[in-house]
Amino acid sequence: MTAGVSLAAGRGYLAIPGPSVIPDAVLQAMHRPSPNIYAGELVEMTATLIPDLRRVARTDHHVAIYISNGHGAWEAALQNTLKPGDTVLVASSGRFAIGWSEMAEALGIEVELLDFGTGAPWDMDRIASHLAADTAHRIKAVLAVHVDTSSSIRNDVAAMRAALEACDHPALLMADCIASLGCDRFEMDAWGVDVMVSACQKGLMVPAGMGFVFFSPKAAEARARLPRVSRYWDWEPRANPEEFYQYFGGTAPTHHLYGLRAALDLIHGEGMEAVWARHHHLARAIWAACGAWGADGPLRMNVQDVALRSNAVTSLHLGGDHATRLRAWVEQTLGLTLGIGLGMAAPNSPEWHGFLRLGHMGHVNGQMIMGLLGGVDAGLKALEIPHGSGALEAAASVIAVAGSTETSAPSGLSCCG
Repeated sequence: MTAGVSLAAGRGYLAIPGPSVIPDAVLQAMHRPSPNIYAGELVEMTATLIPDLRRVARTDHHVAIYISNGHGAWEAALQNTLKPGDTVLVASSGRFAIGWSEMAEALGIEVELLDFGTGAPWDMDRIASHLAADTAHRIKAVLAVHVDTSSSIRNDVAAMRAALEACDHPALLMADCIASLGCDRFEMDAWGVDVMVSACQKGLMVPAGMGFVFFSPKAAEARARLPRVSRYWDWEPRANPEEFYQYFGGTAPTHHLYGLRAALDLIHGEGMEAVWARHHHLARAIWAACGAWGADGPLRMNVQDVALRSNAVTSLHLGGDHATRLRAWVEQTLGLTLGIGLGMAAPNSPEWHGFLRLGHMGHVNGQMIMGLLGGVDAGLKALEIPHGSGALEAAASVIAVAGSTETSAPSGLSCCG
């Protein structure tokens, strides 16, 4: 074979932590002429999305759909519950909690930030003390990122609700599940979450363009107390529309809705427990490979404690410029795209080039993950980046065991399992 030949022809593999791989069924559902937006099949089909979205979020409460990304869902959650001068508590374990706090500050909301860095989960004792000290109940909401896409840390949302209840604090609990919904177990009602935000381009497997805000009756009461709500961001007509256009504040995102219908059919056809179990086992295969590579080389997983790792994304550190070189090699040579390191070092700093992320969310299966790991292994060898051996064998062993057992979620699989 000629040196330097490209092996990238064929279908590429986007292994970044969102947008995720889009199923053929979703693409085919979207490949159609524009429908009538006033009557007919689109109107009827959209009504079927609401209960199935609730099933993914594990809630009986309301859902509002926005033509937006996750940042739009952040703003919608804040606009419908808080006013300028209100105070929120933000617990941060990565860049996206910081981003949500910046959104709040831009709306005139006061932010009390507890920053636990990029390598540790929330310190629940410190959070509990902070809440208990707020005897005047100035804090109106707690902004909690379930899985931070930058650090790949998965936080314990149920423990946050327990901390609020322990000191009888009335603050709303808001959860960002943009990275985790449909990948990591999330139980909105059982965990006592008042507002949950997400988007369509990760675990829901639809091209970016729709945001979702799920909200409880308590959150609806907070919105009712506000002196005013932006007409566009107001979730009331979206969640309880009298006319079809009110679902979206105007023209519907027609083709995204057809794609979402197909994606929800895939998710519920597989079953939520099975979806969570698949992500759990595939993530463990990735971690097994990363552990083998890191046994004799610079590679390390950002989250050392297995119980705190997301099943949707894995943040890695290679040091030097190894990560940038590896990403470039696998994309140009193999057609495999890995995620940049985000929020782990200052942009344009030398350290930035030492971080990367592997996305394993949504429409992924065992052979795809083995292909991803094989591509990384080839890149490490081609670039002579020091690494331990046996990574693919370790991953294959995990998949072999998973494939020989029941496909339902293991009994230990929970918010932190």
